[in-house]
Amino acid sequence: MVAKDMTRSTHVASDDQIVGVIIKQLKTHADPRGFFREVIRCSDSLFEDGVFGQWSHSKMQCNVVKAWHYHHVQTDWWYCPIGKIQTVLYDNRPESPTYRSKLVITMGDSSEHTDAQEVCVRIPPGVLHGCKVLSNEAHLFYITSTTYDPNEEGRFPYNASFVGHEWGPDALTVENDRREFQPTSIRKQIL
Repeated sequence: MVAKDMTRSTHVASDDQIVGVIIKQLKTHADPRGFFREVIRCSDSLFEDGVFGQWSHSKMQCNVVKAWHYHHVQTDWWYCPIGKIQTVLYDNRPESPTYRSKLVITMGDSSEHTDAQEVCVRIPPGVLHGCKVLSNEAHLFYITSTTYDPNEEGRFPYNASFVGHEWGPDALTVENDRREFQPTSIRKQIL
């Protein structure tokens, strides 16, 4: 099936493009010394029902692709403060009204990359997620609602045809991005 492409590169997407995905536009308070940017509060609707499990940092080089990951229980919150990445989300939940919809977001530092958005993105269980680095390097900070559990993580190859996304011929991947495995835990359903 061809995914419905809901690409956004210069506008923040509305929350209903993939059920459960929330995109928070971040405010930057700059002065000659630098800036301050608040990313997430426990009182944000983005973080409602959120539970802190782990905070991780991924430093990636140009053209690195990490895809397709998904979780049965865990919610992710992604933020790219340095560099620029193409973040792609695909709704793989059959009960979802946005099943098989795709959302593309260019995340990163807009002072360095004018087409990037300074956002925090909530990724619910069952939504496939991946990214490609579009700058020389990029840093992705992400909070997860649980600590890492291999029983609730799944993967599809980065070039899985059913997603309908082309990362380009220069995509740099590792073995984990070229294999498939299913979580053994029960997937959290949409309420």
